[in-house]
Amino acid sequence: QLLEAKASLSLAQAQHTLQLQQAKAQINKMVPKKQFEQLQNTLREEQCKTQQLQESLQQQAKQTFRQLVKTQEEHEQLLQAAVEQAEGLQQSLRNAEAVLAERAAQLRDAQAQISRNKLLIEELYGEKRRFAMALQAAELKQKSMEEKNQLLEEQASALKQLIGKITPASLS
Repeated sequence: QLLEAKASLSLAQAQHTLQLQQAKAQINKMVPKKQFEQLQNTLREEQCKTQQLQESLQQQAKQTFRQLVKTQEEHEQLLQAAVEQAEGLQQSLRNAEAVLAERAAQLRDAQAQISRNKLLIEELYGEKRRFAMALQAAELKQKSMEEKNQLLEEQASALKQLIGKITPASLS
């Protein structure tokens, strides 16, 4: 718009200059007074139109410049907001990555603990089998001891009876 306004202004100035030259040329040819006054009036009208056009173009240029400045400020604000939003998203992403890394470490620790627990359980099952076998052996040994004990008690009872029989006979 500014370029168009400048072009219109240049065109109007060129027309004005041309008309002025024409008017001067006609004056030089000694035009009649009425025609001269008419040309002067036309010249004044053209000068007035040119001045109005210049003022209008200056107003348009100022308005266009203000709009351009306003648009540039809005773009800068939008850009700043976009930059801030991008920074916020980057921070959120870093936080999420940190949380994921922490969770991954916790999962690795948990997995390692599960592996250790499995080994421990396997060891406990092995120990349980050994204890069960030892318990079974101990039960068998206890049963054998009980049987031996029973046999010894029977032998002791038989011996007591025998002593009981032998003792009165030897006293008499």
